[in-house]
Amino acid sequence: MSDTATREKWERVAEWGRQLRRPESSARRSLLLVLKSALAATLSWLVSYELMNATSPAFAPFSAVLMVQVTVYQSVVQSLRYVGAVAAGVAVQAVLGLSAGPDLVTFALVALVALVISRWRVLGAQGSQVATAAFFAFATYTGVSDNIDQVKELGQIVLLVLIGSAVGVGVNVLIAPPLRYRSAEWGIRALAQEIHDLLDAMAPELGEGTPDADTTQGWRNRADRTDTLISQSREGLRTARESLRLNPRPWARRRRRTITFEAYDRTMEALVRMISQVAAITRSLDQQHQDEEQDQDQEREREQEREEE
Repeated sequence: MSDTATREKWERVAEWGRQLRRPESSARRSLLLVLKSALAATLSWLVSYELMNATSPAFAPFSAVLMVQVTVYQSVVQSLRYVGAVAAGVAVQAVLGLSAGPDLVTFALVALVALVISRWRVLGAQGSQVATAAFFAFATYTGVSDNIDQVKELGQIVLLVLIGSAVGVGVNVLIAPPLRYRSAEWGIRALAQEIHDLLDAMAPELGEGTPDADTTQGWRNRADRTDTLISQSREGLRTARESLRLNPRPWARRRRRTITFEAYDRTMEALVRMISQVAAITRSLDQQHQDEEQDQDQEREREQEREEE
């Protein structure tokens, strides 16, 4: 490895270290999420394997990792949906499997019913877990011959999911519960900066006269790309609001009393109106060039027709 490559590598490591020292940096949030997920998985495995000696202990740590969500509110909401989805999938297997037996036709019925239930809007993003749980339950069911043992194994799956979900939510709530109130500020600032940069590029060109077609096309493209930035800014504002809900931090409780995000909403809408006006200007300038080019093409066609006559 050359000295330049080695130096660049250590520079990246140093930059990552500097990011970790910033409380709201993405690197720090990612590292904290990884550590919390690992802790939740370990605690769930301890309970399911060491204490319960469960047949399928992996259900608990898998569930725990899924529940370490971005915000406390999402952890609680998604855990309820996840447990409901798994319980529904296991119930489908229990009803059909115990009544019809572990054959191919039964599996087809289980798959059909589970996939229909998975489309229930109440389950949201966790809907797919209905079919997943049903398939795992069917596999567990076919490995046990006694009906009582089959019911115990199916019940244990739901219990393990409950334990894993509870551990995941508990870790997320008790250990540095995430706050994302700054995401609203960052999103608005990024949108404002993009508008500023676009206007800063347009002002001198327009002061010197009508810009050329390539320039106006570039302005129009930049204005059109702000739709993505607007969506990201609104998502950041939504996440900021959500991160304060159910958050046990004393600071968060004070923050809920002092922040309503109304000022952020007004600023966001003002910026959206501004970029809409700027985008309309860029479209008009670009359309003017297109109309001129179209007129020129039509004039050339008429001249060609006259020459042919």
